[in-house]
Amino acid sequence: MTTNPSSFAKQAQQALGIRLRDLRKDAGLTGRELAAATEQHYTRVSKIENGVQAPTDQDIRKWCHVCSADNQGPDLIATLRAVESAYLEFRQQSRAGMKRVLGAHTLKRYQKTKSFRIYEHNVIPGMFQTAEYAAAMLSFWVKFLGTPNDVEEAVAVRMERQQVLYRGGKRFVAILEEQALRTWFGTAETQAGQLGRLLELMSLPNLSLGIIPLMTERLAAGSTRFWIFDDSLVALETPTASIEVTQPQEVQLYARMFEALKTAAVYGREARSLIVAVLSELD
Repeated sequence: MTTNPSSFAKQAQQALGIRLRDLRKDAGLTGRELAAATEQHYTRVSKIENGVQAPTDQDIRKWCHVCSADNQGPDLIATLRAVESAYLEFRQQSRAGMKRVLGAHTLKRYQKTKSFRIYEHNVIPGMFQTAEYAAAMLSFWVKFLGTPNDVEEAVAVRMERQQVLYRGGKRFVAILEEQALRTWFGTAETQAGQLGRLLELMSLPNLSLGIIPLMTERLAAGSTRFWIFDDSLVALETPTASIEVTQPQEVQLYARMFEALKTAAVYGREARSLIVAVLSELD
C-alpha cells in the first residue's frame, strides 16, 4: 500500500500547524495576540494552525521568537521543507524516463556529500552495481512504471554517479542484508559479476561494508531501505515514490537505527566468506 502524495503533504502540513499551535499555547498567547506580535491577520494564524495554509520560513522564525522558542525554529523549518518537497512521485518524474528519476540533482547531492550511510535489505545499492545488474533492474522498473525505455542512458547516469567512490574526502558505510546478495536481476552470470564487484569494492580504504547474515540474532530490523547523506538528509524509496527526510530529529532517529543494524552485521573476512558462499551456490 502506498500513500497518496497530496494526502501525505496535507497530513504533514496539519502536523506542522499543530506544533505551532502548541508553541503558542505554551507561551500563553491567544491567536489574536500572536497575530499582533507577528504582524499578520489573526485569520492567517488560524489557517496555519489548522493546516489550511502553509507558513513561510519567516513566519516560523517570528512565531518561535514571540513564543520564546527560537531553538525550535530550525527543526520546524526542516518540517516545512518536508511538507513542500519531501514526497516526490516516481511516476511524475519518470514520464521523462528513468534517467530523469536518477537525475542530475542526485548527482550534485552525491558530489556534495562527505559521509554516506547506506542500508539495503533486498538489492545491491546503486552505488555498487555493475552496468549489467543495473540494466536488468532498471528494465523491470521501466516495464512496471510504464516509462519511456531509456535504460542505457539511465545506466550511464548511475555509472557516472559511482565515480564519487574514488574521490578523496568521502566515507561510505554500507550495511546489506544477506538477502540483497541473493536477489537476482538478470542471469546467473550477471549476479556472479555483481557479487565479484562487491568483493573488489571491499578493498577500498574509504568503504566499510557489513552484511547481516540470515537467521542471526539482532537488535533491529529495517522496514525499508534508506540512505543517510551526512547528517542532513535521509532518502527512502517505495515502489512508487521517493521520500526525503530533513527534520533533524527524524534524521537522528535513522542514524540510531543504522547503528542498531550495524551491530548484527559481519565485516572483513566474515563478510567476504558470505559473498563467496553465495557465489559458490550460483555455480
